[in-house]
Amino acid sequence: MNVRRRYPDSPLVGAAAAVFDGQGRVLLVQRARPPLLGQWGLPGGMLELGEQLAAAAAREVQEECGIAVAIGGVAGVFEPITYDEQGRIEYHYVVIDFWARHVAGEAVAGDDAAALAWVEIGDIERYALLPESRQVVLDAHRLWQNGQQNGQQQHGTD
Repeated sequence: MNVRRRYPDSPLVGAAAAVFDGQGRVLLVQRARPPLLGQWGLPGGMLELGEQLAAAAAREVQEECGIAVAIGGVAGVFEPITYDEQGRIEYHYVVIDFWARHVAGEAVAGDDAAALAWVEIGDIERYALLPESRQVVLDAHRLWQNGQQNGQQQHGTD
């Protein structure tokens, strides 16, 4: 499916994941492509036709970071809209953000990621996340902690 991302006809739906390792560090990626080229955020991308949101989040983490994850649940919704100099909508996404647990693999930048970092929650300010992304990470971390404390089973997406 070929969808026009720049100057789209309608909002595009995506999925992303705040992935936590056993120590509670979150995996951040540095974007290698527009929009937000060079910006740090969560691994994620566009939903494919017929794909469920949780499966899309797990697939995007695999493609961008080379790791398998267990998806926990929804942590938030991010609605970035970017306007060009003439005031036209250049990019418009609706991204459903999940929290997830690292299951297997060594994180390596691939696909749309220029760089990766496992980051302590207290250190996320060093990565100049967008305010909405920062809030999703903090909310996802709380959900991850609750899941750890309650022994919650996450949903694999094999």
